[in-house]
Amino acid sequence: MTKKTILIGLSVLLIIAMGLTGCGGKTTLKMATGGNTGTYYAYSGAVTQVLSEHIDNLSFDVQVTGASRANIYLIADKEADIAIVQNDVMYYAYNGTDLFDGEKVTGFSAMAGCYAEVCQIVSKSDISSVEELKGKRVSVGDVGSGCEFNARQILEAYGMTFDDIVVSNLSFGDSAAALKDDKIDAFFCVAGAPTTAIVELATTNKINILKIDDEHADKLIQKYPFYTKFDVPGGSYKGVDSTVQTVAVVATYIVSDDLDENLVYNMTKTLFEKADEIAAAHPKGAELNPEYSVSGISVPIHPGALKYYKEIGLR
Repeated sequence: MTKKTILIGLSVLLIIAMGLTGCGGKTTLKMATGGNTGTYYAYSGAVTQVLSEHIDNLSFDVQVTGASRANIYLIADKEADIAIVQNDVMYYAYNGTDLFDGEKVTGFSAMAGCYAEVCQIVSKSDISSVEELKGKRVSVGDVGSGCEFNARQILEAYGMTFDDIVVSNLSFGDSAAALKDDKIDAFFCVAGAPTTAIVELATTNKINILKIDDEHADKLIQKYPFYTKFDVPGGSYKGVDSTVQTVAVVATYIVSDDLDENLVYNMTKTLFEKADEIAAAHPKGAELNPEYSVSGISVPIHPGALKYYKEIGLR
């Protein structure tokens, strides 16, 4: 399959705030998101609506795509101008590692981290630490997925490898079903928290969310700087009443290096200054925070975005 065929079918044209008549000089940016039932697509719809309403002569062509890895290629191939990706995937692409082993991808830079995609290790109630996963049946996500790489890296921080567990490669939903049916003992899930599959599992089974303590989180972040620490609030899942520290990757907007500096500056500034409007349209908008945004960026930042971060004292 060619890189061009990664783009899946439909694109939905969002023309917000201005009609088609008399709109000379309008800039339309192609935005690559994810599947049309996923968070990337819905979240980006909210973001583009707000940006279009507050930045003159700007509209977006919001595209349904194969998500992070596909979006990296779309930017590099100049088939998209802006895209949402996991920050670990953009790190792999920029450095030519893991999912992009031996293939450095260029032509993109970071604009803004948006919300946490939380690394959650869900286990049966009789397992209370990551160390206790040794010898257990553990699902690490689909083969070749970002979750699988996250699982490998987290275990590495604890001095373990996949050889120390009995590996299954299941989707999040299938992992939850397998734990419910006693076919596995634990699973890794990388998603916004609370996660529906885990919420549903916790209504029928007693579970734990395993803590990644400061020692191991710091070790992980030192080697893989795209991670950030994250607390899953107590009460997010039935029976998990205390806050649990773990780590997260960050859903991040990247842009083409060719985009105008002033345009990217205005998009970045508006993204954060109008975060309340984005949050009103999508719950993940409530996580928009400039300080958190830059904490998970480990590739070059576009000059326009950097101008904004310097302006507010973050870089």
